[in-house]
Amino acid sequence: MCACAHPPHPRLAKVCLGGRGASGPPPPQPGDTAAARRGSAGLARRAMPAARGAEHWALAGLLLLLLPPPAAAGTESKARSCGEVRQAYSAKGFSLASVPYQEIAGEHLRICPQEYTCCTSEMEDKLSQQSKLEFENLVEETSHFVRTTFVSRHKKFDEFFRELLENAERSLNDMFVRTYGTLYMQNSEVFQDLFTELKRYYTGGNVNLEEMLNDFWARLLERMFQLINPQYHFTEDYLECVSKYTDQLKPFGDVPRKLKVQVTRAFIAARTFVQGLTVGREVANRVSKVSPTPGCIRALMKMLYCPYCRGLPTVKPCNNYCLNVMKGCLANQADLDTEWNLFIDAMLLVAERLEGPFNIESVMDPIDVKISEAIMNMQENSMQVSAKVFQGCGQPKPAPALRSSRSVPENFNTRFRPYNPEERPTTAAGTSLDRLRTIWRTMQHGVTDIKEKLKLSKKFWSTFPYTICKDERVTAGSSNEEDCWNGHSKARYLPEIMNDGLTNQINNPEVDVDITRPDTFIRQQIMALRVMTNKLKNAYNGNDVNFQDTSDETSGSGSGSGCTDDICPTEFDFIMTEAPPVDSDRREVEASATQPSQSLQTLLFTFIILVLQRQWR
Repeated sequence: MCACAHPPHPRLAKVCLGGRGASGPPPPQPGDTAAARRGSAGLARRAMPAARGAEHWALAGLLLLLLPPPAAAGTESKARSCGEVRQAYSAKGFSLASVPYQEIAGEHLRICPQEYTCCTSEMEDKLSQQSKLEFENLVEETSHFVRTTFVSRHKKFDEFFRELLENAERSLNDMFVRTYGTLYMQNSEVFQDLFTELKRYYTGGNVNLEEMLNDFWARLLERMFQLINPQYHFTEDYLECVSKYTDQLKPFGDVPRKLKVQVTRAFIAARTFVQGLTVGREVANRVSKVSPTPGCIRALMKMLYCPYCRGLPTVKPCNNYCLNVMKGCLANQADLDTEWNLFIDAMLLVAERLEGPFNIESVMDPIDVKISEAIMNMQENSMQVSAKVFQGCGQPKPAPALRSSRSVPENFNTRFRPYNPEERPTTAAGTSLDRLRTIWRTMQHGVTDIKEKLKLSKKFWSTFPYTICKDERVTAGSSNEEDCWNGHSKARYLPEIMNDGLTNQINNPEVDVDITRPDTFIRQQIMALRVMTNKLKNAYNGNDVNFQDTSDETSGSGSGSGCTDDICPTEFDFIMTEAPPVDSDRREVEASATQPSQSLQTLLFTFIILVLQRQWR
């Protein structure tokens, strides 16, 4: 009987086809008898069925050789249809021309696992670019909140501050025309220049507020000194000598000192706050426009679209897997966090100045009344001021005027009369001021709102990966740790989550990060934040970082809102002097006065009523 009658495997049937492996009858030997030959024939007949069986198995083996190699155990489950992948791929807007209908061998893949796949090389390239685009959009979309916070609030605050300055100038002009008439209009450029310089400072001009204000009072003193002494002719040198006595004589009382403290602090805070909003906006806009590295793009492709290639287009990445990918791709952005948090804290400090009692609105709204009060002080003390100036600068030459020396001063005293609160304009300028106060109340709510938004933006950059990976469009969620894509298959993601920042990505299992090459663009933004934070801290303390505060009056009344370098202006070369304490000023004036007059008492009473009315309004 053939040993291969029942071969263990078809491929072994070839051993039954003759040769040394055949089990047929033995060849006849020389000298055999006829009986032996008959015996051999009988054996041959008995061997024929076995031979036919051997041929049958040989034919079966030959057929098996013509078929593909047998599949390993479990392969049937992997040789799946690519129908779902074709549908998902088409939904992304790609052509189905190159998409296979069934899985193919994956030796051609460069990023995804090289197993049976539904992806061709062309598909892998297109999906890789798609993952890069989607990541960039995710970053921009996720940072939308922080960017719009700075953009919208900057616009509102900037519009308000500009309108406040315009209304304050109109209010002063209308009131002074009604109060001082022709004498004001002949000297209005002095006041116009004051507001021009305030606007230039706010919008970014390189101006020292204290020097600009000192120059305003010096120019005003020169004009008024000529008006109260029209019988004399004053040369430029003589008027320069007059301005040098401003510090000693205090012709305008304590108004210049108080106004200087209030205006400088208010404008520094207002300008710096708006500039801070500008810097925050620019940094957020720039950092949100990421350019992923090649290592990041590979990791994104593997996380977002390798499930497509494995025939699992509906399976989303594991949450922890997403975190490691995002921490690797956004490593440099996370390094922005420390300086960003310090910047936000400084912005919150200056925002407190915008809510304080000496904010820019409370300084600018009554500035016309304060300047009018200073003019009244000058008028009251005109004789004492003139006498001391003549003593220090010499007797001026008489003016070759035809009019009497008494007529003009009388005209001056008539024109420069005490300001009546009832005369403050109630038409155009008054209406605009009322509207401005309504806007300011809205702005007060805006300050509260911006403070809340700023607090929410703290730690934004270090939590950026977590915000992205929370998106249900991106991951399977933190609660689903088993039925998610882990980079290789549908299973739990086991590696630990990396810490934040560039240096902590040295062992990131998903993204190749070169920790020795920090992003220079991000470092530039960190430096911009650091500079702005320093300016904000100075503004909170009432100091303009562009001009060292040399006065010792920073402890005086008033603390303001802010100012900003990108949005500040002024430009005038002035001489500034320090004002002595209020009480000593007044004692000096009282000592130099000849006798109390009825008009002085009337003026003081009028201004007391005015101040009280301003406080109660």
